[in-house]
Amino acid sequence: MKKEKKVFNAVIYWVVLNLGTLLLAAGVYFFKSPNSFATGGVSGISIILAKFLPLTQSHLVLIINAILLVVGFIILGKGCTFKTLYCSLVYSLENMAFEYFFPLDSTIVGGQTLFSQLTAQPLLSLVYAILLTGVGSAIIFNCGASSGGTDIIALILKKFSKINVGMALLLTDTVIAASTFFIFGIEAGLYSILGLFAKAFLIDGVIENIVKSKYITIITAKPDEIGNYIINVIERGYTSYDATGGYSHQGKKILITVCKRSEALKLKIKVKQLDPESFVIITDANEILGKGFRGTV
Repeated sequence: MKKEKKVFNAVIYWVVLNLGTLLLAAGVYFFKSPNSFATGGVSGISIILAKFLPLTQSHLVLIINAILLVVGFIILGKGCTFKTLYCSLVYSLENMAFEYFFPLDSTIVGGQTLFSQLTAQPLLSLVYAILLTGVGSAIIFNCGASSGGTDIIALILKKFSKINVGMALLLTDTVIAASTFFIFGIEAGLYSILGLFAKAFLIDGVIENIVKSKYITIITAKPDEIGNYIINVIERGYTSYDATGGYSHQGKKILITVCKRSEALKLKIKVKQLDPESFVIITDANEILGKGFRGTV
């Protein structure tokens, strides 16, 4: 049974990871590239270079990611994991697939390729560009991976300076976004800067909500039944200790556990079934260090 669940969890993990890369690629191809929204990352670099090179944005993404991955392996070694390599490759190939199966009409004006847009409203395009790429990136980060690109540049900067990864990544993406002022004009630059900061807040918010867990305190006279349910059904551990009711002066047990939100709902319902007189306190747990949980949740 545990082996089957392990296989099921592995399948779900890779499905979710691929969904994240698909959302990221769709946001870049359908909304960022046609509007020259270079909000950072390899997609931003490729959008800028596509103006000067006879290559499409999707081909440039693949080339740049390949170069950065090679440099990353040379300088960082194990800092570039298999998951990063996988996401980077899949993201690049999905961009090329979109270009092949869903070609955007284009015209050549003054030597520049101008793509048609799904919407003529740049603000609407920016919203969807931020939404798709932000949620996609958050899903990938939550799976313990990254799409490579400027993440590797940030890790290299961190290795040779005192700058932390977050600041290095922000500086790298800010330089990319700011360059659009000189290449695509003031309006594109303003949209790119706005998109950069909006995406940063969106990624943080999505990650926090995806991985948010519940801290549950249960005061009960039936600790064995509830404890068995926590271990055998919810498949979480718990801590228990003795307590005495201040009003009734009766002996009680306090059980403490941490689980996912969906598990917390099941546990709350089951506790009330097993012990209607129980007292249950449920609060958000934003950071958990321990077995069974990713370092920070």
